[in-house]
Amino acid sequence: MTLATSTVRALGALSAGLLTLGMLSACTPTPEPDPKPTKTALFASDKEAFKAAEETYRAYTDALNNVDTSDPGTFEPMFAYATGDFLAADKKTFSELHAEKLTMIGAMKLAQFKGIESVPPYDEVSAIVCVDVSGTDVVDAAGVSQVAPDRPDMNALTVTFTASPDRLLIAHATRAEDSACTSQ
Repeated sequence: MTLATSTVRALGALSAGLLTLGMLSACTPTPEPDPKPTKTALFASDKEAFKAAEETYRAYTDALNNVDTSDPGTFEPMFAYATGDFLAADKKTFSELHAEKLTMIGAMKLAQFKGIESVPPYDEVSAIVCVDVSGTDVVDAAGVSQVAPDRPDMNALTVTFTASPDRLLIAHATRAEDSACTSQ
């Protein structure tokens, strides 16, 4: 055997060994990815979630009662309790009230609150909210009411709250049957 032949064989054996080593490392299982961190619930129970939702709606109502439609800066505290389509609807409504120089008078009151649904991790909470609007009005510059005379004194709403990083926000509201407020 010549030196060239033994070098070729040695290189061949080395190549085969490296190829085998490469194939073995390709068969090594890849580590499992870290599991996604679980979202920490804001609340420990339905009771806590419903209580927080009610507190949110009460704070929203208080902020709403402090709105001066002639000063859009007073809208921001109310908007801080809303998100999604509820926030968009409020922004549109209060922009229109301001543009049309209409004034809200009186105060709304949260008459009833009944939690409907809340499932861990409590990112969404639903409730029936009954708002007493009997002591409120919307008037024009001449003091003429712009509210329909047949408006009910109680508004029944199905309200959906969604979790933000540290609290619930009002995300959506639809009219519920008026009887929802008297049958609780």
